[in-house]
Amino acid sequence: MKLNGILPALVTPFNAAGKVDHDTLASILETQLAAGVSGFVPLGSTGEYYALANDERRQILATVKEVVGGRGTLIAGANGSCTREVLEQVSQTVDAGYTNLLIAPPYYALPSQAELLAHYQTILDTFPDINVVLYNYPIRTNVEVGMDVIAALHEHPRVLGIKESSGNLLRAIEIGEQYKGLQLSCGSDDQALDFYLWGADSWICGPANIFPEKVVAFHRTFTGGDIRGAQEIMRTMFPVMANLESGKFVQKVKYGTELAGFKVGNARAPLLPLTEEEKVEFRRVFEACQG
Repeated sequence: MKLNGILPALVTPFNAAGKVDHDTLASILETQLAAGVSGFVPLGSTGEYYALANDERRQILATVKEVVGGRGTLIAGANGSCTREVLEQVSQTVDAGYTNLLIAPPYYALPSQAELLAHYQTILDTFPDINVVLYNYPIRTNVEVGMDVIAALHEHPRVLGIKESSGNLLRAIEIGEQYKGLQLSCGSDDQALDFYLWGADSWICGPANIFPEKVVAFHRTFTGGDIRGAQEIMRTMFPVMANLESGKFVQKVKYGTELAGFKVGNARAPLLPLTEEEKVEFRRVFEACQG
């Protein structure tokens, strides 16, 4: 399966009572589809996977599947702190009709690279009908999907690619150059242009919740051969990307989604809402980007 285009890392909207707002989620999906995204990634870091109850996860998977249908590629996050928990999450995700999964290293356990490879191999062996996208986000898991793991898995027929969110561009270049069988997907939003220059064809993209038309335009312009035009689009978006990457990413994506017209609520505790000063600064770069 080809990883291609813009794949929004979906926010999880909450209503005033703090419950998942499935109507707003459906509206976000339709808006992003109309903008031309290629698919969706629910239950990732941007979707506050870690803060959701299991029933909420199942309901979100059902809503996304029902609304999108066959109109886009679906890659669901399925993560946990140990192999047993991840297998349970994969099982319920498969039961919900998903075959493509985004899987990061188990957090808190701090597995060695040999243990991490065994973890991924157990998942692949237990579920012979799924495809896996590796997810390298060491700032959240404190464990890197190292080059030894990538070397061992890059030719596996059901390991599709890697969402590289380390912020280390040299690492992304090395993956793209040395492991041609592994599709490279941008997970560092402020480095998207660099990723595309070094061979990425997809962007699993938090900012697509904020301005899907712009990120889709970037992808289409670049893949259409107009690199300078893609650079100009990225230049308009870059202040927002830099603000997002400066801290409080989830809260800022949710606030940006609110500025785009969707009431998605605050992030769940322990994350606190943005201060008024932080909102003013984010709104300033957002409005400049829109202009």
